[in-house]
Order: sequence, then C-alpha cells, then structure tokens
Amino acid sequence: MASGDAAPSGAERFCWGIIGTGVIARQFAADLALLPDARIGAVQSRALDKAQAFAAEFGATVAYRDLEPLLADPAIDALYIATPNSLHVAQGLRGIAAGKPVLIEKPIALTAADVHSVIEASGAHRVFAMEAMWTRFLPAVVAAREQVAAGRIGKVRRIRADLSYVREEIPGSRFFDPALGGGSAFDLGVYTVSLALHWLGSPERVTGRWLAARSGIDLRCEIVLHYPEAVAELSCGFDRNGGNQFLIEGAAGAIRLDAPFLKAQRLTHYTTAALGCSWRGPPLRYGLAGRLLDRLPMPGRIRENYSFAGNGLQFQARAVMDAVRSGETGCATMPLAESAAVLSIIETVLAQPPAKTF
Repeated sequence: MASGDAAPSGAERFCWGIIGTGVIARQFAADLALLPDARIGAVQSRALDKAQAFAAEFGATVAYRDLEPLLADPAIDALYIATPNSLHVAQGLRGIAAGKPVLIEKPIALTAADVHSVIEASGAHRVFAMEAMWTRFLPAVVAAREQVAAGRIGKVRRIRADLSYVREEIPGSRFFDPALGGGSAFDLGVYTVSLALHWLGSPERVTGRWLAARSGIDLRCEIVLHYPEAVAELSCGFDRNGGNQFLIEGAAGAIRLDAPFLKAQRLTHYTTAALGCSWRGPPLRYGLAGRLLDRLPMPGRIRENYSFAGNGLQFQARAVMDAVRSGETGCATMPLAESAAVLSIIETVLAQPPAKTF
C-alpha cells in the first residue's frame, strides 16, 4: 500500500511502540501519519517529560518512563528502537524476548557478532527483527534495483559512493563519543556499504583506511570492496560536505542515485555515450560547479523523479507491517545477515591503525 492509500476495509490499525524521542524517532513518528493503517500506541524515554511531550505531539496513546511496561503492553504490534547506537542490541534483544517484533535503527549493532545474537534470538523466539536501513525501501532505490536487474546498464562493474557532512567535534556529541557508537562509518558509512551489498553481495576482499578525530572515532573512512569482476569505492566523513551521490556503473551505462542518496527522490540514467563525454566530467558531481553542470542538457542522460511526502521512513514501516502481519520473522529486502556483513566490513577497516592524513 502506498502512503496516502486508505486502510484495508475491516483491518485494525497497526500499533507501534517507539523507544527514544530524538530526531530520527520524530521523523519516523511523523511519517507513520502517512500510513492510514498505522498508529503510535506508546512511546518510551528515560525522561518521562520528553515521552509525554512526544506522545502529545504525535498522538501516542501512552508515555512510559521504563521499558518493561512498554514490552508488556498487549496493544503494541512492533517496536521501533531509535536510541543511541550503543543501546540498540540490548533493547532489541529485550523486545524479541518479550515477543515484540523489532525495527532497530541503523546501525543495528556495533559488531557483526552482536547482529548474530539478534539473528539467533529472532530465530529462537520466531519474532520479526530488521535493521532500519530505510534507504533500501525508497521508490528510487527500488526502481534502480529493478532497472539493473532488467539489464538497463549491463553487468555492474563499479559502484562509487560518498556520504559526508561536516560535523563539529563538540564534547559530549554522540557522533564523536566512542562509548555511544560514534564515528562516520557507523553514522554514514553503513548506508554506502549496505547499498553496495544490495547490488553486489558480499565481496571477496575488503581494503580501506580511516582518519581519527581527537576523540578517537573515525572522522573519515574509505572502504573498497573487491569482487571478481567489480569494485565498490565508498567513502564517508564528518570532515567535509561531500557529493552524497551513489553511482552504479555498468557495461552499457550507469545509474546515479542523486544527492542526497540516502533519501533519494531522483535517478539519473547515463548511456555509454553520455559517460564518454569527458568534457562533462564524471557523473559524480561535487559543489556548485557540479550542480550547474547537472542542469545543462546532455545527450544520453535521462532523469527520473520518484518524489514522496515526508522523510521517506514510511516505506520501511510499511515493509515491517506487511511482514509482521504475514507472520514472517525477517525481510528479504533487508536481511539481518546483510546487516552483519556490513558491520564485518566496517570492523575490518577500523581494525587497522588510523592514517596520519588523507
């Protein structure tokens, strides 16, 4: 069901419990309003006043200070966990043990081993669990997957992606706190790696490097995934504002998820001839000059719009609701095994000593 469709006749509204009241939780709650058959049954925060304010703003039935009453609430059909990275696994496991399906915000964990604990718990209790890698569910990404599968650009040979936003290193910021799972790879790199695996699967070999911030987390991270006949060159960072595009190059053309690709609403398709126009430069555009070039006419370049209301989180919510209603314990679009593979790749790169400079 697309956002804006009417709820199925006679169907009960799917009741969400939200753990956390931060920015992403607020975006998720706002996007649930785009699904007529969804509602927010409860919200939980250690600060009860924040939970109560959140409940009042988004129409939640009840606000909880503690997690136990939420887990015991019979009205809740699934939990959305939107707390700091370091809390995801523990809260997810408690939800699964209580029989509640869980959608756990990315990164689902900080190690591949912890994801496997979620996989084991989900299987043992036969309870749905998924990482909230919402980008995989966007209409533009779904369309790009279908087009590549249909052979529009031929066999994929290379993926290039960057996701970088300047963040000031402020004491206490979760983005720079190792204890809270900070770092550009956990915050941004998971998107690039997850989408690369979405197209190419697990690589034969992983290489990369990273640059440390003062707090010790990765300020910038570059990851290269090596395949027998393809390569994925990925980067992320808090040190600059990047191109924030995702380019899939094939033997017969390319498809670009336009910036910011993590919430892509437009695809750009390039024929082989368009890619050969060297004066245009590569189709990963950066800065004002790149944006201006993108506005110029180019033979062999086709733009496709996939706009949507809201933040784009409603599409993953729909996938979870459909899966839970069908009695499934996982989602083929975002399987937990691939969540584990993403973290294994990041662990491999971050296990190396940091580079002195890039």
